[in-house]
Amino acid sequence: MLDHSSVVTRLRAAGCVFAEDEAELLISTARTPEELDAMVARRAEGLPLEHVLGWAGFAGVRVAVDPGVFVPRRRTEFLVEQAVALAPEGAVVVDLCCGSGALGVALVAGITGAELHAADVDPAAVECARRNVAAAGGRAYQGDLFAALPDGLRGRVDVLLANVPYVPSEEIELLPSEARVHEARVALDGGSDGLDVLRRVTAEAAHWLAPGGLLFFETSERQVPLAVAAVTEGGLVPRVATCEERYATVVVARRPAQAG
Repeated sequence: MLDHSSVVTRLRAAGCVFAEDEAELLISTARTPEELDAMVARRAEGLPLEHVLGWAGFAGVRVAVDPGVFVPRRRTEFLVEQAVALAPEGAVVVDLCCGSGALGVALVAGITGAELHAADVDPAAVECARRNVAAAGGRAYQGDLFAALPDGLRGRVDVLLANVPYVPSEEIELLPSEARVHEARVALDGGSDGLDVLRRVTAEAAHWLAPGGLLFFETSERQVPLAVAAVTEGGLVPRVATCEERYATVVVARRPAQAG
């Protein structure tokens, strides 16, 4: 039977940097000694901890994360914090490229009366997101970006979260194996310069945002000039926010209020 010490030893031998913390999570989640042994083995084989646990803690909420589904990153909590600070009560929220739906769920937990919608092109992600989003009173859809959304949302969205993939294609192989091997490539690959999906979002965002509505997305520091240019070309007004502690760069883009 595995105890805390033996779990830590196995995890350390597998190269887990935070073996002590991971051991506590695995032990508290496993329902039987046999399940714990299997979970430790899967983690030691290199599966992301969140896939082994079946859930992730993110921005104060716990969300289900199925195998193969993109694991929400700690740095992306900065994006949610920016959105919570600016979202109005009763906001219509869309979580595009939603993965597990973590961003939308965390956002609506921080504001009152929100209406949540989420969408992703990956069937496995949508299946996972549906459970998380439904628990928050929202709906999730499968499809390619805005094509997945009900047409009735057009021009009504107050907050658009777009956690688009932004890793350049040629850099995918440089990612840690936990991401490269165990997460869907569609959730990581942003095309030649990492901004292909973002440009598609910014080209259409103004048609879906309400007047004064906001688009939030994460990018890398080096991509900021091109990302801001894409926002401007889409008719939105950009602002860049950064968090050095979490190495996070977020662009906030507002649809101008209509005159009169």
